[in-house]
Amino acid sequence: MTQPNILLIVADDLGFSDLGAFGGEIKTPHLDAIAEQGLRLTNFHTASTCSPTRSMLLSGTDHHLAGLGSMAESIRPEQQGKLGYEGYLNDQVAALPELLHDAGYYTIMSGKWHLGLTPERFPAKRGFEKSFALLPGAANHFAFEADIPEEEVPGLLKVTRGLYAENDAFIHELPSDFYSSDYFTDTLLGYLKDDQARQDRPFFAYLPFSAPHWPLQAPQQDIAKYKGVYDAGPEVLREQRLARLKTIGLVEQDSTVHPVLARSKFWQALTEEERKTSAKSMEIYAAMVDRMDQNIGRVIEHLKRTNQYDNTLIIFLSDNGAEGAQLEALPVFGPNLQAVIDQYYDNSFDNLGNGNSYVWYGEHWAQAATAPSRLFKAHTSEGGIRTPAFIHYPKLQKQQQISHEFLTVMDVLPTILDLLNIQHPGSHYKGRSLVPLRGQSILPYLNQDRDYIHEQDHVTGWELFGQKALRKGDWKALFIPAPNGPNQWQLYNLKQDTGETQDLAETYPEKLQELLADWQVYVRENGVIEGNFNPLIRESA
Repeated sequence: MTQPNILLIVADDLGFSDLGAFGGEIKTPHLDAIAEQGLRLTNFHTASTCSPTRSMLLSGTDHHLAGLGSMAESIRPEQQGKLGYEGYLNDQVAALPELLHDAGYYTIMSGKWHLGLTPERFPAKRGFEKSFALLPGAANHFAFEADIPEEEVPGLLKVTRGLYAENDAFIHELPSDFYSSDYFTDTLLGYLKDDQARQDRPFFAYLPFSAPHWPLQAPQQDIAKYKGVYDAGPEVLREQRLARLKTIGLVEQDSTVHPVLARSKFWQALTEEERKTSAKSMEIYAAMVDRMDQNIGRVIEHLKRTNQYDNTLIIFLSDNGAEGAQLEALPVFGPNLQAVIDQYYDNSFDNLGNGNSYVWYGEHWAQAATAPSRLFKAHTSEGGIRTPAFIHYPKLQKQQQISHEFLTVMDVLPTILDLLNIQHPGSHYKGRSLVPLRGQSILPYLNQDRDYIHEQDHVTGWELFGQKALRKGDWKALFIPAPNGPNQWQLYNLKQDTGETQDLAETYPEKLQELLADWQVYVRENGVIEGNFNPLIRESA
């Protein structure tokens, strides 16, 4: 029997309800069709930021074991040189493309890597036969680089300079019409059509977009589609999306909803000019999601035209919750970020969305997308770690359904291996000692051999930048440092309280202590170095 192809698509900072199939108003017909014909996952969890999630996706284990205990851009002095904090996908894991290549797959990727910047850490060294990679965590989507004197470049622009590699070499020149989502897709399609390289093998195609990550930039014709759509503001959008989520059945009718938490001005307090600019930023964001969907449609059309679609397992996910940070207020991204942008970019209203503009949409629009959950990216509350995801493969029994079962991004690798009947190498691989898998195959659930994914006492932990959480069944212990949280452990029952609105720590102190004991096991087994410094959260209002 022919082994299935695998198409793994990752969106960057996509919110839970951005897609039409997940309650959104953005035009995403291609993704909607695949999601609605497949299995939509409402309880899918990632890490709270991008590179840790990507390491978990490709390794099947916790990011503290896979090398991204912290993001490479923000490793603290006490973490430097420690195992699991290398800042790249380390040699303690066997990466999914390595294992699939060994099994005879044609392994290709085009898009954002964020798992190592140097040639020995390129995708080509981790099992990809052909690869085009944006190496850092973000870059200008039109490949525009402002001519800023080196001594004036703020931290944000230093770590997001365009740095690309194809196969085993850096790429120093991109085409003049470059736009990230278009070019990543063009390149992947080129690899898929390369019959000489593929040689009739099944493919593993990894398409990790850098959209809709800031800077918010999109072709003007796509932005124009959304003119006026967001003029009522983020609170109205939040209510509209919540209503659709309930209608679709992705959120329970009686679900608790966490109120918006923000220290920037609410819509009612903005001037007319501020509202106009804010709405435009959301229009650009929507256009980025729209354009990504158009490009995914091109890949799907190719698979259908070449009779490969029905034999292709498609997995789609976002790498974390929607991005709500007010970047200008973060010390790690300074100094003088806003002043430099004002001087070297053109953020005039009519130019917004072009390559020489630089904007982000902030905490209010983000929480329109993460509702009913609490907060957004970089937090271990549900808004930061619960993301849209779906699986499409006609040969699985669970199709055209919605699943509310808890699972994590670590479960993807073992599930793919299980489907393909490939044995994970265990504790050793090509002379390297490996850390244990933390993920688990969900194939028995997909094949309807059982009606749950994880056992009720299954434990999962999260930690990043001092934000901590531990989930055991329906119970969750949560620690959000000040100033965005109470700086103490809280306790929630997620089955009864999706929005994390009622802290039960004082009501069930024994349950909290039970979870905190499990937390200590998680810390020990995964080499977590605890601390409370968060470079991605504002230190002051």
